[in-house]
Amino acid sequence: MIPSAFDYSTPANLDEVLKLLAEDGDNSKVLAGGHSLIPAMRLRLAQPEKIIDIQALRPQLSYIKEEGDIIKIGAMTTYYEIESSDLLKEKAPILPEAASVIGDVQVRNWGTVGGSMVHADPSSDLPSVMLALDAEMVLKSAKGERVEPASTFFAGILQTTIEPDELLTEIRFKTPTGKKSSYKKLPNKASHYSVVGAAAVVGVADGKITDAAVGFSGLAEIPMRFDELEKNLVGVSTDEASIEKACQGFASGVDALEDLHGSQEYRRAMAEVFAKRAILAALSK
Repeated sequence: MIPSAFDYSTPANLDEVLKLLAEDGDNSKVLAGGHSLIPAMRLRLAQPEKIIDIQALRPQLSYIKEEGDIIKIGAMTTYYEIESSDLLKEKAPILPEAASVIGDVQVRNWGTVGGSMVHADPSSDLPSVMLALDAEMVLKSAKGERVEPASTFFAGILQTTIEPDELLTEIRFKTPTGKKSSYKKLPNKASHYSVVGAAAVVGVADGKITDAAVGFSGLAEIPMRFDELEKNLVGVSTDEASIEKACQGFASGVDALEDLHGSQEYRRAMAEVFAKRAILAALSK
């Protein structure tokens, strides 16, 4: 199909972007990589009156750096830049691992981490990883800046708590020093989106898990963590049988997604399977 008519702006800098959002953010959509927005517009699932193309911000908002004990990633950083980052491979290897299984080469070369966060597709991979890393979203508007934790940023299918006049400019999280991590997913064979994925970040000492954070993609309307699972993992031995036992039953009550790729029961079962796989893969590193 053909998108509905829209106005198109190419602001030259961040101030101009924020000015446009302040003026008419309710009727505007920001275009970064475009892999999510453009297909939605072609199907008329999205019909914005105005498109704000922020390609001019790529030099300013494309970076991966560590400041003190905080890793900061610019919102225009591409999946490939995350996948190939030496800093992340050393300090937060779960991110390159997850980025490497997103879509295909063309998607990874152009799609952006900020676009993934704001689009909030429940089957996308990086939101669950950011949730497991306790990441924060830095949001800017003409009125100033605010920070939203990943735990409260995702509000529903394709919904976040970002305001119409705000732009996501940075994702940041504390460097997971001494932690082991891995991301494993059951991919949709056509799109490579996750049917169910699990992002595990665990601490280990003396052969036992000392702390755990496990985020899930594809399971429900938003990326999720489960207190019951994470509490069950603390103090558990690192052998497969102990991990499998700790992962049993935690997803039984979740209101899981259901579609042609899997029933609710199937997704709940796969959440247990891939939680175990992600944790064991993390422990093996």
